Amino acid sequence: MKTLAGDNHSVLNVADSVFSRDYNEALIHQVVVAYMAGSRQGTKAQKTRAEVSGGGSKPWRQKGTGRARAGTIRSPLWRKGGVIFAAKPRNYEQKVNRKMYRAAIQSILSELLRAERLLVIEGFKVETPKTKEFVQALKQLDIKEALIVVSPEEFTEELYLASRNIKNVAVVDSQEINPVALMCFDKVIMTQEAVKQVEERLV
Repeated sequence: MKTLAGDNHSVLNVADSVFSRDYNEALIHQVVVAYMAGSRQGTKAQKTRAEVSGGGSKPWRQKGTGRARAGTIRSPLWRKGGVIFAAKPRNYEQKVNRKMYRAAIQSILSELLRAERLLVIEGFKVETPKTKEFVQALKQLDIKEALIVVSPEEFTEELYLASRNIKNVAVVDSQEINPVALMCFDKVIMTQEAVKQVEERLV
Protein backbone atom coordinates (compact mmCIF):
# COMPACT_ATOMS: atom_id res chain seq x y z
CA MET A 1 0.00 0.00 0.00
CA LYS A 2 1.10 3.55 -0.73
CA THR A 3 0.16 6.58 1.35
CA LEU A 4 -1.10 9.75 -0.31
CA ALA A 5 -1.00 12.96 1.69
CA GLY A 6 -4.02 15.14 1.14
CA ASP A 7 -5.09 18.57 2.34
CA ASN A 8 -5.75 19.24 6.02
CA HIS A 9 -3.07 16.64 6.86
CA SER A 10 -5.35 13.81 5.78
CA VAL A 11 -3.84 10.47 4.74
CA LEU A 12 -5.16 8.09 2.12
CA ASN A 13 -3.86 4.56 1.58
CA VAL A 14 -3.85 3.42 -2.06
CA ALA A 15 -2.63 0.40 -3.98
CA ASP A 16 0.98 0.29 -5.19
CA SER A 17 -0.16 -1.20 -8.49
CA VAL A 18 -1.97 2.04 -9.31
CA PHE A 19 0.24 4.77 -7.85
CA SER A 20 3.71 3.14 -7.70
CA ARG A 21 4.07 1.73 -11.19
CA ASP A 22 7.20 2.24 -13.29
CA TYR A 23 6.99 4.84 -16.03
CA ASN A 24 6.46 3.05 -19.36
CA GLU A 25 6.99 5.72 -21.99
CA ALA A 26 6.46 3.43 -24.99
CA LEU A 27 3.15 2.11 -23.66
CA ILE A 28 1.90 5.58 -22.77
CA HIS A 29 2.82 6.87 -26.21
CA GLN A 30 0.94 4.02 -27.88
CA VAL A 31 -2.17 4.54 -25.77
CA VAL A 32 -2.16 8.33 -26.22
CA VAL A 33 -1.80 8.01 -30.00
CA ALA A 34 -4.59 5.42 -30.11
CA TYR A 35 -6.89 7.61 -27.99
CA MET A 36 -6.32 10.66 -30.19
CA ALA A 37 -6.75 8.61 -33.36
CA GLY A 38 -10.09 7.33 -32.08
CA SER A 39 -11.25 10.94 -31.68
CA ARG A 40 -10.67 11.79 -35.34
CA GLN A 41 -13.64 12.22 -37.62
CA GLY A 42 -13.70 10.37 -40.90
CA THR A 43 -14.30 11.96 -44.28
CA LYS A 44 -17.86 13.04 -44.97
CA ALA A 45 -19.63 10.27 -46.85
CA GLN A 46 -20.56 10.70 -50.51
CA LYS A 47 -22.77 8.41 -52.60
CA THR A 48 -21.82 6.50 -55.71
CA ARG A 49 -24.23 6.03 -58.62
CA ALA A 50 -25.28 2.74 -57.05
CA GLU A 51 -26.30 4.45 -53.81
CA VAL A 52 -28.23 7.54 -54.90
CA SER A 53 -32.01 7.24 -55.18
CA GLY A 54 -34.00 7.03 -58.38
CA GLY A 55 -32.93 5.87 -61.81
CA GLY A 56 -35.07 2.77 -61.97
CA SER A 57 -36.00 3.34 -65.60
CA LYS A 58 -34.34 4.81 -68.67
CA PRO A 59 -35.07 8.60 -68.84
CA TRP A 60 -36.04 8.47 -72.55
CA ARG A 61 -35.76 6.06 -75.45
CA GLN A 62 -32.37 5.37 -76.96
CA LYS A 63 -32.99 6.89 -80.41
CA GLY A 64 -35.16 9.46 -82.09
CA THR A 65 -35.34 12.22 -79.48
CA GLY A 66 -32.39 14.29 -80.67
CA ARG A 67 -30.92 14.24 -77.18
CA ALA A 68 -27.83 12.41 -75.99
CA ARG A 69 -28.51 8.82 -74.99
CA ALA A 70 -28.96 8.29 -71.25
CA GLY A 71 -29.44 5.13 -69.28
CA THR A 72 -30.09 6.48 -65.77
CA ILE A 73 -30.57 9.73 -63.92
CA ARG A 74 -28.08 8.46 -61.33
CA SER A 75 -25.19 9.06 -63.73
CA PRO A 76 -22.39 11.25 -62.34
CA LEU A 77 -22.96 13.52 -65.34
CA TRP A 78 -26.42 14.42 -64.08
CA ARG A 79 -27.36 16.89 -61.38
CA LYS A 80 -27.97 14.97 -58.13
CA GLY A 81 -26.31 11.95 -59.66
CA GLY A 82 -23.73 9.79 -57.94
CA VAL A 83 -20.10 10.76 -57.39
CA ILE A 84 -17.55 8.92 -59.54
CA PHE A 85 -14.91 8.34 -56.85
CA ALA A 86 -17.07 8.87 -53.78
CA ALA A 87 -15.30 9.66 -50.52
CA LYS A 88 -16.09 7.21 -47.75
CA PRO A 89 -15.66 7.57 -43.97
CA ARG A 90 -12.34 6.28 -42.74
CA ASN A 91 -12.00 4.64 -39.37
CA TYR A 92 -8.83 5.81 -37.62
CA GLU A 93 -9.31 3.70 -34.49
CA GLN A 94 -6.34 1.72 -33.21
CA LYS A 95 -6.88 -1.32 -31.06
CA VAL A 96 -5.67 -1.10 -27.47
CA ASN A 97 -6.81 -3.81 -25.12
CA ARG A 98 -8.12 -3.05 -21.66
CA LYS A 99 -5.03 -4.35 -19.87
CA MET A 100 -2.73 -2.02 -21.82
CA TYR A 101 -5.03 0.96 -21.27
CA ARG A 102 -5.19 0.38 -17.52
CA ALA A 103 -1.41 -0.05 -17.32
CA ALA A 104 -0.89 3.24 -19.15
CA ILE A 105 -3.23 5.14 -16.81
CA GLN A 106 -1.49 3.56 -13.80
CA SER A 107 1.90 4.58 -15.17
CA ILE A 108 0.75 8.17 -15.78
CA LEU A 109 -0.76 8.52 -12.30
CA SER A 110 2.39 7.10 -10.70
CA GLU A 111 4.60 9.54 -12.61
CA LEU A 112 2.33 12.47 -11.69
CA LEU A 113 2.67 11.51 -8.05
CA ARG A 114 6.48 11.18 -8.27
CA ALA A 115 6.71 14.56 -10.00
CA GLU A 116 4.48 16.14 -7.33
CA ARG A 117 1.95 17.11 -9.98
CA LEU A 118 -0.86 15.12 -8.34
CA LEU A 119 -2.71 16.76 -5.47
CA VAL A 120 -5.34 14.97 -3.40
CA ILE A 121 -7.95 17.06 -1.60
CA GLU A 122 -10.85 16.13 0.64
CA GLY A 123 -13.48 17.62 -1.67
CA PHE A 124 -14.13 20.31 -4.25
CA LYS A 125 -17.49 21.99 -4.62
CA VAL A 126 -19.12 25.36 -5.18
CA GLU A 127 -22.44 26.49 -3.81
CA THR A 128 -23.49 28.61 -6.80
CA PRO A 129 -22.79 28.30 -10.55
CA LYS A 130 -20.55 31.37 -10.56
CA THR A 131 -17.08 31.57 -12.06
CA LYS A 132 -15.97 33.98 -9.36
CA GLU A 133 -16.62 31.41 -6.64
CA PHE A 134 -14.76 28.73 -8.59
CA VAL A 135 -11.74 31.00 -9.12
CA GLN A 136 -11.69 31.75 -5.41
CA ALA A 137 -11.58 28.03 -4.65
CA LEU A 138 -8.61 27.63 -7.01
CA LYS A 139 -6.78 30.52 -5.33
CA GLN A 140 -7.10 28.78 -1.97
CA LEU A 141 -5.28 25.82 -3.52
CA ASP A 142 -2.74 28.15 -5.21
CA ILE A 143 -3.61 26.59 -8.58
CA LYS A 144 -3.96 28.36 -11.95
CA GLU A 145 -3.93 25.43 -14.38
CA ALA A 146 -5.27 22.00 -13.48
CA LEU A 147 -7.39 19.01 -14.32
CA ILE A 148 -9.83 18.55 -11.47
CA VAL A 149 -11.14 15.02 -11.03
CA VAL A 150 -14.18 14.50 -8.82
CA SER A 151 -16.55 11.62 -8.25
CA PRO A 152 -19.81 11.49 -10.27
CA GLU A 153 -21.69 12.44 -7.12
CA GLU A 154 -19.49 15.53 -6.66
CA PHE A 155 -19.80 16.57 -10.31
CA THR A 156 -22.76 18.89 -9.81
CA GLU A 157 -24.34 21.24 -12.31
CA GLU A 158 -23.13 24.21 -10.25
CA LEU A 159 -19.54 22.95 -10.48
CA TYR A 160 -19.81 22.40 -14.22
CA LEU A 161 -21.32 25.82 -14.95
CA ALA A 162 -18.85 27.64 -12.70
CA SER A 163 -15.80 26.04 -14.35
CA ARG A 164 -16.66 25.85 -18.04
CA ASN A 165 -15.44 29.35 -18.97
CA ILE A 166 -12.08 29.21 -17.21
CA LYS A 167 -9.02 28.83 -19.40
CA ASN A 168 -6.56 25.99 -18.68
CA VAL A 169 -8.94 24.36 -16.19
CA ALA A 170 -11.13 21.32 -16.75
CA VAL A 171 -13.41 19.42 -14.38
CA VAL A 172 -14.27 15.77 -15.08
CA ASP A 173 -15.70 12.94 -13.07
CA SER A 174 -13.56 9.93 -12.25
CA GLN A 175 -15.17 7.80 -14.95
CA GLU A 176 -14.08 10.17 -17.73
CA ILE A 177 -10.35 10.48 -17.10
CA ASN A 178 -8.22 9.71 -20.12
CA PRO A 179 -4.47 9.60 -20.85
CA VAL A 180 -4.47 12.77 -22.97
CA ALA A 181 -6.11 14.92 -20.29
CA LEU A 182 -3.81 13.57 -17.57
CA MET A 183 -0.73 14.37 -19.65
CA CYS A 184 -1.83 17.82 -20.86
CA PHE A 185 -2.32 19.61 -17.57
CA ASP A 186 0.47 20.83 -15.33
CA LYS A 187 -1.42 19.77 -12.20
CA VAL A 188 -4.03 17.10 -11.54
CA ILE A 189 -6.28 17.60 -8.52
CA MET A 190 -8.30 14.62 -7.32
CA THR A 191 -10.78 14.43 -4.48
CA GLN A 192 -10.42 11.55 -2.05
CA GLU A 193 -13.62 9.94 -3.31
CA ALA A 194 -12.37 10.20 -6.90
CA VAL A 195 -9.08 8.54 -5.94
CA LYS A 196 -10.96 5.62 -4.41
CA GLN A 197 -13.13 5.18 -7.50
CA VAL A 198 -10.16 5.40 -9.89
CA GLU A 199 -8.29 2.87 -7.79
CA GLU A 200 -11.24 0.44 -7.90
CA ARG A 201 -11.33 0.66 -11.69
CA LEU A 202 -7.59 0.17 -12.18
CA VAL A 203 -6.68 -2.47 -9.58
